[in-house]
Amino acid sequence: MAARRMSSLLSPSYAPALLRSIGYCSGRGIGINKFNTSAALEEPITPPVRVEHTKLLINGEFVDAASGKTFPTVDPRTGQLIANVAEGDTEDVNRAVSAARKAFDEGPWPRMTAYERSKILLRFADLVEKHADEIAALEVWDNGKPYDQATSDEIPLFIRLFRYYAGWADKIHGLTIQADGPHHVETLHEPIGVAGQIIPWNFPLLMYSWKVGPALACGNTVVLKTAEQTPLSALYVSKLFHEAGLPPGVLNIVSGYGPTAGAALASHMDVDKLAFTGSTETGKIILGLAAKSNLKPVTLELGGKSPFIVCEDANVDEAVELAHAALFYNQGQCCCAGSRTFVHERVYDEFIEKAKARASKRVVGDPFKKGVEQGPQVDSEQFNKILRYISSGVESGATLETGGQRFGSNGYYIEPTVFSNVQDDMLIAKDEIFGPVQSILKFKDINEVIQRSNASSFGLAAGVFTQNLDTANTLTRALKAGTVWINCFDVFDAAIPFGGYKMSGHGREKGIYSLNNYLQIKAVVTRLKNPAWL
Repeated sequence: MAARRMSSLLSPSYAPALLRSIGYCSGRGIGINKFNTSAALEEPITPPVRVEHTKLLINGEFVDAASGKTFPTVDPRTGQLIANVAEGDTEDVNRAVSAARKAFDEGPWPRMTAYERSKILLRFADLVEKHADEIAALEVWDNGKPYDQATSDEIPLFIRLFRYYAGWADKIHGLTIQADGPHHVETLHEPIGVAGQIIPWNFPLLMYSWKVGPALACGNTVVLKTAEQTPLSALYVSKLFHEAGLPPGVLNIVSGYGPTAGAALASHMDVDKLAFTGSTETGKIILGLAAKSNLKPVTLELGGKSPFIVCEDANVDEAVELAHAALFYNQGQCCCAGSRTFVHERVYDEFIEKAKARASKRVVGDPFKKGVEQGPQVDSEQFNKILRYISSGVESGATLETGGQRFGSNGYYIEPTVFSNVQDDMLIAKDEIFGPVQSILKFKDINEVIQRSNASSFGLAAGVFTQNLDTANTLTRALKAGTVWINCFDVFDAAIPFGGYKMSGHGREKGIYSLNNYLQIKAVVTRLKNPAWL
């Protein structure tokens, strides 16, 4: 997923000093490299932020793992250690769930007025805004995404999402129902209880907001497991939540690995609801564990292989730029990335040449440097996986137009890569690569592209580029995807629901639809002794 471009939240008084410290202002060598140069990356900039929180957050306190174990989180620019983080496992999940259960059953959070909950969420958003610079720097350091992306897109949307859910907190209510008989009938919308949440590494903060925001607005308590690749930002912002007045035990953070901490959370008998964002393969495991335990409801936001359809009436220059952003944003590490670029045969050759030229100009380098469009992949596993897919594309007969290699000699950088002459049965056209690899396919007519777009096990998103309203309407209704963007892509808003068809998951996040994930609906029926007054 990605975020809509927004203005930076750096305060005018502090921003110049921070930007100078990370090489944005003049007077310091920026050292940006186009991907197709042979120059090595410069010495990476030292991030202007300290790592303060590396322990688990349980019952309002930062504590060591019960085992005393830690695991490394590394800088993807270099592969070097950032910090050792407490490694939670089953015992720690048990402690966190116990704290969340007590906070829900006995604590003030679900019993305070919804307005009071709303004020705490708003105070938290204000604190994040105050500390936006440090939070952005920590996210970039741990994940590798460009600093401009973090400050302009993700931190503002994170803040907006919590303010959005704060606004919902005191507007959750049931209905009265006219029944066939002498009864008064009403429905109550009640918090579901302890919510277990597992978030991925590609957008750590945004996934935190998508999960934690609606859960807390509805009055639930939370145990959240971070991705082992990117645990730092969740720990930092959760500290701010307690500064905002969140009671102990309402929000608990367990860092650790999927087979241990994640599995323990998914299968825990005292977790009432589970939400997961990640790969389809892991989603199947999560769903199975939840079913085998207490049949807890599960929402899943999983993988994608989204088509981006460029129709014959397209302005090719505009279509190339939009398709480029749809695929390469966040180093291609987006579940909804437009990773199957379908181009009409009439404009195909022109599109290929311009897409190749655009990718060749993409600026790869240290994400803390101004003008960098693409930083490193998140870790060595993802880096090697992408390179294997690139090799597969070459071996299967696709035409490698540009890129295809490691960039530099340090860190997990990959050249922006473009393939043409891609066929539907190639792995690069079927599998979710999750990297900066654009696969361009040719089509003849609208019926063909509908069939080919839908011939996928995924159905998360789709993009359509056309000036014809009938074409846009036809594709909007025909494509089996949870989101269809027309002449735009990656437009996210707090109110717009997001989720998938088929093996891209089930349930919706963001907007009013996300509240349903964290509420129980109770019908209350009262017999009326004097029905004459009905």
